[in-house]
Amino acid sequence: MTIIREGALEFHFATNCQASKYDDWAHYRNQFQPVAGGCKAIDIICVEDDVSWLIEVKDYRKYPQTKGIKIADEVAVKVRDSLAGLVSAAKNANELHERKLARRAVRNNRWRVVLHLEQRAKLHRLWPRPIDAATLLQKFRTKKLKAIDPHPIICDQTSCSGRVTWSVR
Repeated sequence: MTIIREGALEFHFATNCQASKYDDWAHYRNQFQPVAGGCKAIDIICVEDDVSWLIEVKDYRKYPQTKGIKIADEVAVKVRDSLAGLVSAAKNANELHERKLARRAVRNNRWRVVLHLEQRAKLHRLWPRPIDAATLLQKFRTKKLKAIDPHPIICDQTSCSGRVTWSVR
């Protein structure tokens, strides 16, 4: 079992999955990030059988969203840049484990995109629920991610079970 910590969340991946914190890869940080004035990265790559999962994690339980960019645009850019980064890593990564995982991810038949989105459970007038997941999912399906994954997933700790093959605590 692989455990990846992202902020206050722990992602638990089964033994049949190869998962890695993509935005910490040496290839991304040292070789690919500066390309074309700067590239973005998803948080986690998970390769399982013939599916490559691109997982972006947003946790707004403690602090609200503060970036000027809309979350749909941010995720779409991160997915696009990460796909290019994985192709680059498959050929040019200096770290052998990064190159092998990138090659396996690129060879797979399917890409899946997951936005793991944690928000405040209790609404507060100063911190209203900042993101409507249904509206965001519609943007992903029709414009932003359709060519990569026509059925992206937006979930949190309580709604991921059964939809993905890992658990989050």
